[in-house]
Amino acid sequence: MRPEGQRILVNAPFGRDAESVASLLRDQNFTVVICRDLVEVASSIGEEIGAILLTEEALSRDVETLKATLQRQPSWSDVPFVLLAAQRSSRAPNARLSQLMLFDLSSNSVVLERPLGRASLISAVASAMRLRQKQFQLRDRLKELDDSETRLRLATSAAGIGTWDFDPATGKLSWDRRCRSMFGIQSEIEVNYADSFIAGIHPDDRQRADDAVQKALEPGGRGNYDIEFRTIGIEDGVERWIAAKGGAIFAKGAAIRFIGTVIDISERKRTEEALAASEVALRAEREALDELNRTLEERVAQRTAELENEMSARSRAEDALRQAQKMEAVGQLTGGIAHDFNNMLTGIIGGINIAKRRIEGGRLDDVNRFMDAATDSANRAAALIARLLAFSRRQTLDARSVDVASQLNATKDLLERTLPETISVEILVDAETGSVIADVNQLESALLNLAINARDAMPDGGQLTITGSRRQVGPSDDGLTGLRPGSYVVIGVSDTGVGMPAEILDKVFEPFFTTKPIGQGTGLGLSMIYGFAQQSGGGAKIHSVPDEGTTIELFLPAAEEEAARDDHLETKAVPEGRGQTVLVVEDDDAVRLLVCDLLADLSYCTLEASQADTAIPILSGEHSIDLMISDVGLPGMNGRQLADVARQYRPDLPILFVTGYAENAAIKASFLGTNMAMISKPFTVEALAAKIDEMVAAEPAKGINAKRQHT
Repeated sequence: MRPEGQRILVNAPFGRDAESVASLLRDQNFTVVICRDLVEVASSIGEEIGAILLTEEALSRDVETLKATLQRQPSWSDVPFVLLAAQRSSRAPNARLSQLMLFDLSSNSVVLERPLGRASLISAVASAMRLRQKQFQLRDRLKELDDSETRLRLATSAAGIGTWDFDPATGKLSWDRRCRSMFGIQSEIEVNYADSFIAGIHPDDRQRADDAVQKALEPGGRGNYDIEFRTIGIEDGVERWIAAKGGAIFAKGAAIRFIGTVIDISERKRTEEALAASEVALRAEREALDELNRTLEERVAQRTAELENEMSARSRAEDALRQAQKMEAVGQLTGGIAHDFNNMLTGIIGGINIAKRRIEGGRLDDVNRFMDAATDSANRAAALIARLLAFSRRQTLDARSVDVASQLNATKDLLERTLPETISVEILVDAETGSVIADVNQLESALLNLAINARDAMPDGGQLTITGSRRQVGPSDDGLTGLRPGSYVVIGVSDTGVGMPAEILDKVFEPFFTTKPIGQGTGLGLSMIYGFAQQSGGGAKIHSVPDEGTTIELFLPAAEEEAARDDHLETKAVPEGRGQTVLVVEDDDAVRLLVCDLLADLSYCTLEASQADTAIPILSGEHSIDLMISDVGLPGMNGRQLADVARQYRPDLPILFVTGYAENAAIKASFLGTNMAMISKPFTVEALAAKIDEMVAAEPAKGINAKRQHT
């Protein structure tokens, strides 16, 4: 932005006058521009010009061009001129100089006669420059006033406010357009106090309004004016309610100006009148109702009793309906469980019975086949229980940090062996996916279930794609209800199968709901996956389009740190003990018998207790104990409480919990203490042996042969 009023234009056409004046001014740090003639002066005039210095000789031509430019200046601008007149030849008055003193180029000019001193010239120019700066200040002030007036005009227009201005001395009254409309005037007729203001007020309000004005104009008063009155339109005859506020301005004890605003409050008054009428009507109705109550108390009491009876009957009916719905849901659940369990129990009981008959008959060749069938049925029963616990979010989870890429690539081999060759498996994991907090076994089981569902949806083959990515979930993300905001790893399983219609998608996570034919599915697969995801602190989402395929996404909490990768798993033989002593606390006689016999077969010494009360004396005694195996759900004191007591006697004792289901042990990390572990029923010999070997100290106890001490 160029500086304002800092340049001086100089036009001295004869000799070296222009250069001499310019040099003198520049020595005083003025910015000087020399112009050839008045045309160039006129074209250079702008806000950057502070003053114009001319010699008398410059006015010999092109004066009209300069005049035209000066006339086009804004109203606030009047560029100062310094005119250097020629030297007089005598002491007599100089007619030419007198004419120059009155020249009409500018009203803001000063004429200096040559020769003149340096100080006089510099003083005249500096005075002209200061005057120019005051013009810029005036311009800015006018701009501020104009902006303020514009804002006020917009504000009053937006609020529907009218303004008035009254001169008490002359009686002149000014109304804006909105004020005129409130007095019913649309034309441009002149308004005055008596014939417009007083005449336009409702007859019942005129005296009150006039008194309020006179009081505001009284000398020595506060000058405030605040009143509501009705107007009768002078031209349209419409009645309006008006609220007027204003004030008087006093000078020398007399009011010299009376200004204010008006606003139409007709709608508010109509609302107030309607409200008042409604209150009157309501009061009348209340009085009538009181009278009716006094005469109808007995009938009201009777009707109240009838209504109470009806409400009681309705409540009993609703309770019965809810109970019936609960029983129906329980029936559906137990019916599904009974159907599948009967099939599995048939395989278990039948296999064992046939094996016993073959053993009794000495036919041992194919006994293993029937025992394998019974074991397979038992494993399927255990899987069904695991699915039920997963659906109810009560299974025991060993949640830890798992590297997603490694886990999915390891699962790919299992899926390729499980799925037919017509289905190709692809793993796509984003580089920033990282690790997830989850139970590895349950995650692998969930992926296998989803892959089997995808296989059934692609009878003619297709593409199975498993993806891994990291996603930030916010509080308002659609379709992710129940998920806490935070970072999640999303594992998606997509197929190119037959898909599902929209009406089925809302039911797929319900227990025992299946689209497969009877006998080909339990309907617990997706409900187990849903329960596993929720228990892990995440959720599940499904998207499916008929004839295009289905995508199921598991949202699991992302791990803060990367998990260590297991590139390979080694198959180990069942580890045996070396005479260490194990205390077994189990209230189920059959389970305790099996565990103790198994430990004996593995070369461990065992101590038995059926409950905590009988285990505590052993723990407080002199027995050498290398490990305690305890059921979680013991009668009386539970297994976790027993562990706390055991640590009081033996602070470093390893403790292994065995659980079929325990609500408080659903998440291992929050249930276990130092040097504690957990294994879920049913378990294999290999799993139990590996866990015991992991926890028992390496040095054997004194006893060599396995023995059992009953308590």
